[in-house]
Amino acid sequence: MAAERQWGVTPAFSSDPPSAGDLKLNDLLVGELKAQNNFAPASDTEKREAIITKLKGLLRQMVQTVGKKRGLPQDILDVAGGEVYTYGSYRLGVYGPASDVDTLMVAPKHVSRDDFFDLMPDLLRQSAAPGEITNLVPVPGISTPIIKLTIRGVDIDLIFSSLQLSSLSDKVDLADDSILRGLDEVDRRCVNGTRVTNRILQLVPQTKTFRLALRAIKLWAQKRAIYGNIVGFPGGVAYAILVARVCQLYPKAVAPLLVQRFFFIIQRWNWPKPVFLQHKEESSLQLREWDPNAYRGDAAHLMPILTPAVPSMNTAHTVTRSTKTVMMREFKRAEEIIKDIYDTGKPWSTLFERHDFFTRRYKHYICVNTAAKDQNAHDAWAGLVQSRIKRLMAGIEGSDANSVELLQPFTKGFDRVHLCNGEQQLEKTLDGSLEFQVKATETVATDDHADVKAQIAQSDIDGVEVLATNGEAKIKKEEGPQRVYTMTYYIGIGLREGATALDISTPVQNFQGECTAWPGYDADMHSIRIKHIRSYDLPADVFVPGETKPVRPKKKPKATTNGASAADNKRSFSNSGLDDATTSAKRRQSANTTNGTAG
Repeated sequence: MAAERQWGVTPAFSSDPPSAGDLKLNDLLVGELKAQNNFAPASDTEKREAIITKLKGLLRQMVQTVGKKRGLPQDILDVAGGEVYTYGSYRLGVYGPASDVDTLMVAPKHVSRDDFFDLMPDLLRQSAAPGEITNLVPVPGISTPIIKLTIRGVDIDLIFSSLQLSSLSDKVDLADDSILRGLDEVDRRCVNGTRVTNRILQLVPQTKTFRLALRAIKLWAQKRAIYGNIVGFPGGVAYAILVARVCQLYPKAVAPLLVQRFFFIIQRWNWPKPVFLQHKEESSLQLREWDPNAYRGDAAHLMPILTPAVPSMNTAHTVTRSTKTVMMREFKRAEEIIKDIYDTGKPWSTLFERHDFFTRRYKHYICVNTAAKDQNAHDAWAGLVQSRIKRLMAGIEGSDANSVELLQPFTKGFDRVHLCNGEQQLEKTLDGSLEFQVKATETVATDDHADVKAQIAQSDIDGVEVLATNGEAKIKKEEGPQRVYTMTYYIGIGLREGATALDISTPVQNFQGECTAWPGYDADMHSIRIKHIRSYDLPADVFVPGETKPVRPKKKPKATTNGASAADNKRSFSNSGLDDATTSAKRRQSANTTNGTAG
């Protein structure tokens, strides 16, 4: 009898088949995911497939156009080809009704990235019926150049790579490492999205079971607000690799057991020991890969989750001490719920309950308010600031603010539109007031394309000298009503028990200085205000129907300790480096991050 295949780098923990109880829970899990609208209907899948077929036709048309312009012989053009691949949630088979389609166009070597951005936008527009394509935005000047568009209501992220091949008439095997030879870093990055996704699917024992378990984990992470690498949590690829590793350890298990073991194993993993799906592959390409022995930055990573394709990289490099702590807390909560699901029949819906970030988790929050007079300018500015928030957190974690136990960034920003008339209304809006929000618009909690917005803004400014700023980062007032676009990011502050002092002025000021040192920053166009707010002062639009907003606690009688009043103890939270929501109006004449009360 042939030995069973070993999946991954270690033997399986268990190869037992599922029990009757597992199968019943599997049916209940599928039912709950359907109730959560987690599956796209067949009609959506057919529409996406038709769009991909259309994109392939446009790519081949572009390849022919460029080839003729270059004067290539017809016999070469006849076999030049061009291929379209997908990656991300669509390729993994875990997409929902609102999911976008991450798409890669691959062309032969005579077609350049400049050709792609010069020709493809017009080809897309010309091929579409009126209204079929909307929101077509080419973004060439970022680390992963992209065209973002919506076709027939489906969001498409379209990237491009030119391979060092004369012909792509047959489906090219992107798994072959030799295709990376001669590619620049941008082309390698574009190709590797598909390479990694395909390799994950090849390394799991049961694709269908993997997909169901991954759907459950992704939904849980999104509901619990611990999803998104731009703010320090794992993203889709990282969660896929973690689920795939658990599948390797339980090759015959069904999704409920995999979900249960996921929380048990990942919570107890010996971090920073890396998670990987296969042994390191030897390559003659000599590309930079994740290596904590060779690179100090890699050695500092807290949760290495490595891609299974050359060059192997850490998909969770943005995780901080605080976000890791938050994740471990959530893993423990989920493990306890799964135990009740197995032992007492608790419904799966309890696993997917909405987070309590605003309702009861924290009493204090840092609010980062960004603003601009132009929607496009604000998208880039807000993306830049959001991409830097994890640096603000790292600055606080590494500062003398030893009263801070952890910091949790909320994974979405709150997008608002305001109409201000006069300096006073503008100042209130920049400080975070919603008094002048346009009534016809709703606040949108969004993480849409946050990574792309950040790339648009960055270029990257890592090597830019950060200069000290004096005065407020504020929008110049103009005559007449003025439309202002704002985005607010919230960071929950977990204070140590008994904490009586909070001074984070230095990291806050450094963060503001770093943001305003961005080469695209314009003091007349952009604003950033950083404030402290208590839970009971949170705006109503961060809560969803059914949630209870925290209320201001009743004042207790003043007590004295060694002659010091309670008010004196409260005042020891001064000099936090944050404006306080209730007193910021009194300090507008000072710097953007003036001293205030944080307790």
